[in-house]
Amino acid sequence: MQGQMPQEIEVWYIIPALRREIAKSMIEDYNMAQKQIAGLMGITEAAVSQYLNSKRAKEVTFSNAVLEEVKKAAKRIIEDKSSLVPEMMKLTGLTAVKHVMCDIHHRQNADLPEKCDVCLSEPIVKIKSR
Repeated sequence: MQGQMPQEIEVWYIIPALRREIAKSMIEDYNMAQKQIAGLMGITEAAVSQYLNSKRAKEVTFSNAVLEEVKKAAKRIIEDKSSLVPEMMKLTGLTAVKHVMCDIHHRQNADLPEKCDVCLSEPIVKIKSR
């Protein structure tokens, strides 16, 4: 069976797990309500609830270093809702997050070479921010 491509892993596993951790930080560190979090993150209250109750994105765990970056991102998102996308881009670009994606990719694709670094390679196209 062919596993998912790195981009699919990012969409199905990494981004939801980062959302989960951001939501947890907003509740634990800032005492925000699920409704407020949903509004800031552009997701439903049900999605926030599922993240908090480990019904979504439970397959991925991050290192303490990544969780510290998530907490910083949560603070910046609270201060400026428009920073959600740039913060998510920064988080998905962290080397430690890329390693999580690489681990999942290897588990799903037994036929990948052991020295595969597709998930860790730089993107071919760089997009300039405004």
